[in-house]
Amino acid sequence: MPVVSLKELKQKLPRGKRLMGVDQSARNLGLALSNPELTIATPLKTIQRTKFKADVAALAAVCREYEVAGFVIGLPLNMDDTEGPRTDSVRHFGDNLIAAKETLGFDPLIAFQDERLSTFEADQFLSAEMGMSRDKRKAVIDAHAAAHILQAALERMD
Repeated sequence: MPVVSLKELKQKLPRGKRLMGVDQSARNLGLALSNPELTIATPLKTIQRTKFKADVAALAAVCREYEVAGFVIGLPLNMDDTEGPRTDSVRHFGDNLIAAKETLGFDPLIAFQDERLSTFEADQFLSAEMGMSRDKRKAVIDAHAAAHILQAALERMD
């Protein structure tokens, strides 16, 4: 299955299945889940990255547990809307996920969502609203950024 638009993602996602938001960095994968109705995104966890095969195996386990059938991956565009080396890396990650359908156990639907300022906004929320210290924020920031990315995508799907 190729990369699809957010609208196509919603249309093609099997009824009752969830979407997983992914904030991909060099060190971590921040994960968030939608509810089956595709209205609310919730931070789930952060997976420390190792090798791609191990990363996909960890994603596959989460996908089975939560009945995930698609991914919304944060796309790190520059502030002037251009794409850079990190964008290429994220697109390559998406292509590799599509190729890893046997490990995932399903043919994944993938869409990209602009992730500009998602980590900043997640950090602001955790600091100002939740009163978390910097050390505590470091442990959960990627999952919260993934939730921000996924929520933005869910709102754009309607």
